[in-house]
Formats: sequence, C-alpha cells, structure tokens
Amino acid sequence: MQENKIVTLLSDFGLRDVYVGVMKGVIAQINPQLRVVDLTHQIPPQNIVAARFSLMNAYPYFPEGTVHVAVVDPGVGSHRKAIAIQLDSGFLVGPDNGLFSGILSQTREIAVVELTNPQYWQTSAPSSTFHGRDIFAPVGAHLASGVPLEELGEKFDPITLVQLALPKTKVTAVDIVGCIQYIDYFGNLITNIAAAEVQGKTWSVVVGNEVLLGSQTYSDGQLGELVALIGSHGWVEIAVNGGSAQSRLQLDWGAAVEIRLMG
Repeated sequence: MQENKIVTLLSDFGLRDVYVGVMKGVIAQINPQLRVVDLTHQIPPQNIVAARFSLMNAYPYFPEGTVHVAVVDPGVGSHRKAIAIQLDSGFLVGPDNGLFSGILSQTREIAVVELTNPQYWQTSAPSSTFHGRDIFAPVGAHLASGVPLEELGEKFDPITLVQLALPKTKVTAVDIVGCIQYIDYFGNLITNIAAAEVQGKTWSVVVGNEVLLGSQTYSDGQLGELVALIGSHGWVEIAVNGGSAQSRLQLDWGAAVEIRLMG
C-alpha cells in the first residue's frame, strides 16, 4: 500500500452537513495514511461550470500522482457514467458530466475507465443519491493506494466524454468576445478570455455602458470603481475595488463579455 499520496476533494456539498466528513471517513477506512486536501465544498449547488473552472485552476499545483475526486453531480443515480481518468501527472474521479472538460482542454488523457468493478466501491449496492460516498471516494482512495486504473472498470473511448457547452471565444483583429466562466467569493467576474490574448496590447472591457481600460491591480480603480485586469488564474476578470462586480453588473455564468483591442 502506497503512503502519503494526496487525494483532493471538490464538491457542492457545503459544510453544514456531514457529507464531506463521511467521504473522508471512507477514504480513511481504506488507507489512513493518505493526505486529503479540500479544494472547496462551496461550489454553487449543481453548478458544473463552476466546478470545471475550479478544478482546472487547482490541478497544476499538485504533485505527480495526486488523485482528484470531484462530486458535483446533478445526474447522480441516472445513466450518466461514473469514471476515472489517468493523466500524465495524476488522476480524476467523478461523474462524466463535463466537469473534467477544463483540465482535458489543457492536458492529454492516457486512459479512461467506467467504474464498473464494485470490488473497489464502499458497497456493491450504492445509494442512488450519494455516489461520492459509495463510489467516488473509495475509488479515489484505492487509486491513490496503488490500484491500477484498469482494475477499476472497463476502458472506453475518451472521445465520448461529456463536454460542457461553454461558449468559445471569438477573436478578430479588433476585439475578443468571450463569456463569464466563473464568479468567485468576492463577486469577481472571471471570463474565458486568456491572458495571452491581451498581453502586450492596450485593451478594454465593454460591459453595458461601461468601458474599462485594462489594469494591473484591483487598486488601480478608486474604491468602489469597476476595474478589468488579469487575475492570478491567468484569465481576464472584472472586479470592483472593495466591492462585488457581480452585484454591480448583475451578470451571471455564461454572460457575454467583449474586449476591444487597441494595439
């Protein structure tokens, strides 16, 4: 049994109920030496787009061999697949509903299996409402303990994996049109427009009647003013110095955002 491997957990379970603690208990039963890291359990309920972004941005900061268990699963108990994916530097475990599509847009998968082997589940008769406890957490623990991916179930073609229908950016010589792909705790509106699209250029974000010249820091605007900048995650974001851009602009996931390029 391998020791000191990391299993991360991401979910929309919140922290009021025992669901997260139960998943950790299942992992500890299988291998108490595993290190469990909570990425977040405050994903808005059933918001797969938010889960996709959060996992995509956390993944690069973990060591090789880390197992990421993600459970934002509005289709739990339905015909959606339970899967595990092997990547060059780690593993993903969770539902096949698109929440892994952000990572897979940046990292090549090596193999994908449907989790059909109940030997590695908590029970051979899993609950129809809590696959995090009965399938995903135990599979993640077994993977981190050295069980080969192919032991967990049947391989299938990665091309059939569910992809989220997040609008792609449209780039011309004078503008870029993207959308809001995440809204963080501070109300910052994070777009799907990458830093590389605007670096070295003068640019502004057009939001309603507002035109926000690209800035470097939140404090480039006066307290309470809107600013546009590149966030630490590497995407263009809209913020309010000392406030919430979401509350100010009343924008939500998927809302269109335009960037004008001025050289």
